[in-house]
Amino acid sequence: MQEPISDRRYYAFVIRVLRGQAQVDFLPSALAGLVFTVALCAAGWEYGVYGLCGTALGTATAQVLGVARDRVTAGLEGFNSCLVAVGFAAFLGAGHLSTALLTAGGCVVVTVLTGAIGTLLRPWNLPTLTLPYCLSASAMTIAAPGFTRTWHHDGGLAALARPAAGRTSLSWTDLWHAFFSNIAQIFFMPQWYVGALFLLGILVADRRLGGLACLGSVVGIVASWLLGAPASQIADGGMGYNAVLVTMALGGVFLSAGGWSLAYAVTGAAAATILTSATAALFAPSGGHTFTWPFVLTTLAFLVAVPAFPRLRKAGTPEAAPAPGPATPPAAAA
Repeated sequence: MQEPISDRRYYAFVIRVLRGQAQVDFLPSALAGLVFTVALCAAGWEYGVYGLCGTALGTATAQVLGVARDRVTAGLEGFNSCLVAVGFAAFLGAGHLSTALLTAGGCVVVTVLTGAIGTLLRPWNLPTLTLPYCLSASAMTIAAPGFTRTWHHDGGLAALARPAAGRTSLSWTDLWHAFFSNIAQIFFMPQWYVGALFLLGILVADRRLGGLACLGSVVGIVASWLLGAPASQIADGGMGYNAVLVTMALGGVFLSAGGWSLAYAVTGAAAATILTSATAALFAPSGGHTFTWPFVLTTLAFLVAVPAFPRLRKAGTPEAAPAPGPATPPAAAA
């Protein structure tokens, strides 16, 4: 018996949603997205629900607005809304009706922002990355304390940035917690076991990207320790998650694989670690948060610079003829 068309459409939509979750880590893989959902649920079932619903709403909005089918199918219209949903739940409290309503609106708005930013960056063939999410989430965290029906924290605005303080020596427990938490913090989760599940999902879909995620985590730990970051901030992943994303983006997604691109990626990861502290200090007075701003700013800057370096090539560019400008990135843009 032939499967009803409605059932096939529902199945296709579910696959797109799961791919949207996986695209947070550059993976057009429904299986990875399923593992990511399990990881979010391990941190709290509400985060798993918010992640799935947010990705679904962003994907559906893109479909209704007529976004190119290949982008929707690959999950490229779902990862920003996934991060918006989980971020709103983490920062505003998942158990409030106001949070759910704001999340729904945010997922629609971030889809529009994705189209706007994509249009602005298209002449340079640069990916949107998580810039739409960063803009949405920053606006939310800065504005939320001004609205009593949306702000549910007693502390009000975040404290002003202060000089680093506390123990800087790392114990063995700090090290292995940080290794996994760096990956979990991409989704705002500090638990090491959540990071282990996310890493499993990456490895299931792409072992090379999984290896780059591990390398980025190590670079984030080493760079932040050498600079004297407090051990507590290193251990909970707050200092290293941007390094993970930068290493994956530059070492395995947007540049052709090779020793030079790997060194370039490690350099970018170290730079993003420093920028993590800088952006935290910049946003603290207004109540904002770092989110993935260091990843976005570092990756875009390093991609813009690529044509100036003949030893580096954008992914898909023939080796014998380096492109005069940035090449079109592959179908992954977390």
